[in-house]
Amino acid sequence: MKSSIGFFLFFLITLSGVNKVFAISPDIFIQSTVNRASEVLSKNISKEEKMNQLKIIAKETVDIKGVGYYSLGSKRKNLDKNQLDIYTVLFENYFLKSFSSRLAEYTNPEIDVKNKEILNKNYTIVRSVLVATDERPEVKIDWRVYTKDQKNPLIRDLIIEGLSLARTQKEEFRSILNSNDDDINALFKSLKEFYIK
Repeated sequence: MKSSIGFFLFFLITLSGVNKVFAISPDIFIQSTVNRASEVLSKNISKEEKMNQLKIIAKETVDIKGVGYYSLGSKRKNLDKNQLDIYTVLFENYFLKSFSSRLAEYTNPEIDVKNKEILNKNYTIVRSVLVATDERPEVKIDWRVYTKDQKNPLIRDLIIEGLSLARTQKEEFRSILNSNDDDINALFKSLKEFYIK
């Protein structure tokens, strides 16, 4: 399954080691997230070990289920419980493999948090930049953080230079369904093939 560069970047920077016993400001959560990612990526360990550590951290900091439901769009309403359970497992496996296999190739992404915008009690946008290097220009990154539970903020979307990555994933899944007579099994097959290859 083809994954966009943007969605890969989403995986790259959705990691954190924050202790969530007390309420935490979304901007601090995101900066800690990036710092933790850099620490893991700079370790002198095997790619497989890095992947395993990144998967564990991602499960704690990304609303994988929420991202998966959003990516499924209106099709979610037409699925029975068994189909939804299958999709949830397949999407999580897809998500975790997608970021961990590619992210393990990176070293020390430097991201600076600039400010935050509270949209409502449930969502805050955190604005940051991926610092420019000789190989890449500066990139503006906005994080959509779900803050209903202030002790457990979760990342639900990333907007890179104005492009919503959750929406991009949703469009990709919709394209797969449209090309296969809206058959959910076609999406299941595509997700499974990506995971096992």
